[in-house]
Amino acid sequence: MSYREERKFSFQNLESNSNSPDFYESVGVDFTKYEETDDLKNLWNATLEKGMHGICFSMYEDGQEPGDTITEEQVERRVKILKPYTKWIRSFSCIEGNEHIPRIAKKHGIKNMVGAWLGDDMEKNELEIKGLIQLAKEGCVDIAAVGNEVMYRKDLTEEQLIEYINRVKDALKGLDIPVGYVDAYYEFSKRPNITEVCDVILSNCYPYWEGCDINYSLAHMQQMFGQASAAGNGKKVIITETGWPSKGESLRGAHSTEENAMKYFINSQVWANNDNIEIFYFSSFDESWKVGAEGVVGAYWGLWDKNEKLKF
Repeated sequence: MSYREERKFSFQNLESNSNSPDFYESVGVDFTKYEETDDLKNLWNATLEKGMHGICFSMYEDGQEPGDTITEEQVERRVKILKPYTKWIRSFSCIEGNEHIPRIAKKHGIKNMVGAWLGDDMEKNELEIKGLIQLAKEGCVDIAAVGNEVMYRKDLTEEQLIEYINRVKDALKGLDIPVGYVDAYYEFSKRPNITEVCDVILSNCYPYWEGCDINYSLAHMQQMFGQASAAGNGKKVIITETGWPSKGESLRGAHSTEENAMKYFINSQVWANNDNIEIFYFSSFDESWKVGAEGVVGAYWGLWDKNEKLKF
């Protein structure tokens, strides 16, 4: 997910939504107790050591990008790094080596949210859908995500996306695998037909990309989650992506710094644990190829750096 001009953080919106029954309020950590950088790093490490519900799998090393085929060895190495810290891994595609992720994760006792990457290339879409169904029938899929931010990119129509979702649901009948679609939290309010066909609401929530100051970021993420919950009308909501970059450009009140990245991770995990919110943190490793559309900041969303070393 990246910057969207139509979405801007507003104190007025935050205050008005705080009165909604779907607003989840958690104050978060009092960081005045951790003014020394080493103290904050120690808290970040302690939080990570407690473990996460889930993390988004970063596939590509330097010199690699989507379209390259990735080996089992590379995937296995990275899965082993993540294993001590997470119960779930989220993958984004079912082709070009991405199919190794759920198989290897399952071998290591990690659950999988497996995504079929859909776009405007219908031949690739067919490979993705068939790959997702195959992985599910192998027992490697615990939640199936049919498409990621397709509506934002305008790669497909609602009708085309719904057809893909229903096709996967039909193929997985009897396997007890929830099927959903991943997009920004507000899309589920705007697109009730898509929301209706999903078994589970898979919501991306990024206060950073809406220019939110770090001091209000937890409350804003809770507001995002509340909006998706209201749209889901009782359906389970999972935050499929949220995170904060450690380096790069600023976006209005949102500043990409190591301190802010640590604070955001800590607060997200404290809230998730206290209120039983399922979050897939974005992301595992820094990826240089993401500099493109997102600017410099795109390469610095990982908890680990591009050399697979913990940042803090």
